[in-house]
Amino acid sequence: MRIKIGQVGVGHLGERHCAALSEIPKAELVGIFDINFEKSHKIARSYRVKSFNILEDLLREVQALIVAVPTRHHYEIVQIALSNKVHVFVEKPIATTVAEADELIRLAEKQNLILQVGHIERFNPAIQVLSLETLAPMFIESHRLASFNPRGTDVAVVLDLMIHDLDIILNLVKTRIKRIDANGVAVVSPEIDIANARINFENGCVANVTASRISQKKMRKMRLFQKDAYISIDFLHRYSEIYQLVKIPPETKNNYSEKQITYKKLEGRNCNPLKMELLAFLGSLISGERPLVDGIAGRKVLGLATEITRIIEEQNSKLV
Repeated sequence: MRIKIGQVGVGHLGERHCAALSEIPKAELVGIFDINFEKSHKIARSYRVKSFNILEDLLREVQALIVAVPTRHHYEIVQIALSNKVHVFVEKPIATTVAEADELIRLAEKQNLILQVGHIERFNPAIQVLSLETLAPMFIESHRLASFNPRGTDVAVVLDLMIHDLDIILNLVKTRIKRIDANGVAVVSPEIDIANARINFENGCVANVTASRISQKKMRKMRLFQKDAYISIDFLHRYSEIYQLVKIPPETKNNYSEKQITYKKLEGRNCNPLKMELLAFLGSLISGERPLVDGIAGRKVLGLATEITRIIEEQNSKLV
């Protein structure tokens, strides 16, 4: 059975979705909708599908919808799709506000529909290879740095880039947040371009998170420190490293130490994380099981990102 899918938005990311869908046998890309009709028709021709000028016309032809448009339009489009009983995969963040996210979650549950949020780093091989490891970090440090690109600057860097790491951190540290300290500034856009947040959790874990879209070179790294282990995750180059303090076997014990440091590098299989999350979405549609990154997960990280942004903006307003 092939699932009929529609694509809304064919900008940079939307085109990548179309390409990934074309490689998935279980997916049938039926049509495309974009407010840029010329671009929509061009992409539709290249994939030999129909370009729709009215969203509702597309919704009548599909079972599921991929939404890859600017964040400010997420709520409107997802709400229309869910109201028309169409399953939705929406790029991160799920919506502009927590209130909007709550409404979308409520609507999806009412209609018994799948709502998945595109937090792609959950499907990064560097994270996937750690699935069998015991991860209980007590200190986390992450840096997500990118050179300036006008695309995405309609929201603060916290919602554009940092939210990726916040999602991973919330998935690792499953306790409540105790305190947040944050700062950041707008440099080349009207929104915050560089930001840092220090998040204290009730279990004692501390996460120090930095994101910038005005750096000279790319970096997407996270470091986890826990009892007897240090884990380095490189999202950009898609591998993880584990340095672990382990007990020395009795027969090899020396007079200086009963423990030694071991090292292993874990490299995931060469795969397309975007394609993997779309496959997961299709899997949920077929099985009816809740997605790995459902609306609730998307709402949770949006709430944290929104609070960090609020703290920064409140601090900056006091300096004016």
